[in-house]
Amino acid sequence: MDSIYHGRQGCQAHFTHRIIIIMKFILPIEILFKIRNLFWFTMLTLLLLFTACGHKGSDMDAQKASTPIYPVFKVASRTATLNTQYPATLQGEQNIEIRPKIDGYVEQIYVDEGATVKKGQLLFRISAPQYQQDVNNATAAINSAEADVSAAELQVKKTRPLVEKDIISKYELESAEYTLQARKAALAQAKANLANAKTDLGYTTITSPVNGVVGTLPYKLGSLVSSTTTMPLTTVSSINKIHAYFSLNEKQLLNFSREYKGNTLEAKLKQLPAVTLILADGSEYPEKGYVETVGGLINTETGSASFRATFPNPVGLLRSGASATVEIPVTVNDAILVPQRSTYEVQGKRFVYLVNDSNKVISTEIRIMVTPAGQYFVATSGLEAGNTVVYESTGTLLDSTTIKPEMLAGNKVYSDVK
Repeated sequence: MDSIYHGRQGCQAHFTHRIIIIMKFILPIEILFKIRNLFWFTMLTLLLLFTACGHKGSDMDAQKASTPIYPVFKVASRTATLNTQYPATLQGEQNIEIRPKIDGYVEQIYVDEGATVKKGQLLFRISAPQYQQDVNNATAAINSAEADVSAAELQVKKTRPLVEKDIISKYELESAEYTLQARKAALAQAKANLANAKTDLGYTTITSPVNGVVGTLPYKLGSLVSSTTTMPLTTVSSINKIHAYFSLNEKQLLNFSREYKGNTLEAKLKQLPAVTLILADGSEYPEKGYVETVGGLINTETGSASFRATFPNPVGLLRSGASATVEIPVTVNDAILVPQRSTYEVQGKRFVYLVNDSNKVISTEIRIMVTPAGQYFVATSGLEAGNTVVYESTGTLLDSTTIKPEMLAGNKVYSDVK
């Protein structure tokens, strides 16, 4: 009623003001006295009154129409999964450098770069004819030593009956027996030399020690190589399983130790869920992996500890030396979630626009977890479940602005929550 009363007062005042203006500038005083017909004077008065009040109403309608409309939503607490990502380097289960053990020239290369090989498969042949000569010499030495042994045995057989008949001194028999022992020792040494020569000759052929994939081939046919060569002939990587190595700094390591239950690191690792591998192109590797080990020492240069996650590699998609990202999921219960689009940042601080009971927006600082939950932030302070927040933050919205809220359904706002 008070608002209606004040509205009428304003209308009458406006009407009076317009009457004075018209009487002063439009209708001279003498004309008014000439108006004798009361009907026409009454009609003129009603027309002016209608014009004044209509103008006042249109001003109020324009003010109502200028109130901006903004979508808003009710903040809700939900269970959310935070995916923490760590850059990782991929290594095969075994990365074995293939190096020559002898000096020689690369005579033959039986594989190509990137080829899949089996254990025992021939890879290289080194040309080293001196080792074949050593085998031949050792074989000849054995034949000579065997002949010496035979001669010494014959001498013992000839001497023994003479000693028994006291024809010659027993020292002659002892000397013959010692000579036989020396000849047998020389034969054993010759056989050992042959074995060594055959071993060296065997080093001229190089085979794969494991099942795996061949790396680069820096040496071509005719290259001189030796056991002291800086670069290996190649590297064979066993990639049936791939290890992803990533690091956690000291703060993250402490948080990990406190968050997961267990008396030892091994027990805590068993509490970790399956992890995801994000490849270099941003795609998700289809096989899940598990964190298996943690380095026992913190690197003093980087201040971080090394973790190792293992992923199966049945089709050989992952290769040793590649880069990727390990994604570890963490479930947070009763998390206060706010869409990232509903926030804005000023000088490193995060804000949202709260809407009070009077439909005025209030810029409010919130604190959030470092790791987002997809397209949402997890608020740790500044927001409570049930608060009304402007859905999409904009630079044109000012603090204490009165808005016309348009409430959005919760299932629409939180449709992407996982």
